[in-house]
Amino acid sequence: MYKILLLEDDEILAQTMLEILSDENFSVSLAKNGETALSMSYDYNYDLYLLDVNVPFLNGFDFLKSLRDSGDETPAFFITALKDLDSLSKGFNAGCDDYIKKPFDFDELLVRIRAKLKIKENFLIYGNLRYNLTNDEILKNNVPINVPYVDKTIFLQFLKEVGRIVPKEILMDLLEKPSDVALRGHIAKIKKILDVDISNIRAQGYRLEKI
Repeated sequence: MYKILLLEDDEILAQTMLEILSDENFSVSLAKNGETALSMSYDYNYDLYLLDVNVPFLNGFDFLKSLRDSGDETPAFFITALKDLDSLSKGFNAGCDDYIKKPFDFDELLVRIRAKLKIKENFLIYGNLRYNLTNDEILKNNVPINVPYVDKTIFLQFLKEVGRIVPKEILMDLLEKPSDVALRGHIAKIKKILDVDISNIRAQGYRLEKI
């Protein structure tokens, strides 16, 4: 799951964007001022920044320039009501990858986001875990970790259905010798190795919880 940091102080627009992006299976963190956003960027790794410019304490231009000066090359879009050429130049000089003028079309924003993140299309991302679909390798904090084959295939099934219940029957089909005991054992091992939150939904299946 891709993680987005949204810097926006307009409550209505922020909530609308949170709902739309969440529905598209993005994990979105909201900051309403530049200083909070800066602190969040140091504490967490994001795949994309969506930034308003005129926000309290630290404006979007200065926020992004600070990140670029510190070596943070995470893709960043400005989404702003500033439409003049000078502001556009400031945005790109600060290091943005795209500059979107308000009001904007949400479908167009999603197209631009997907296009920018396409370079990571062979990965499924969940917190500090990345599943490389090309070679079936799992990385934790960008370091490969050893996960047994069956556990890996079960985890992949969960990644494809984050936040939704995976029926027990589907998981059973992934086992060499299907049984309730064997499935519980594999789930326990996955939770221990990968440090993930998997819930047992009684009489239905299991669910990898959203983060």
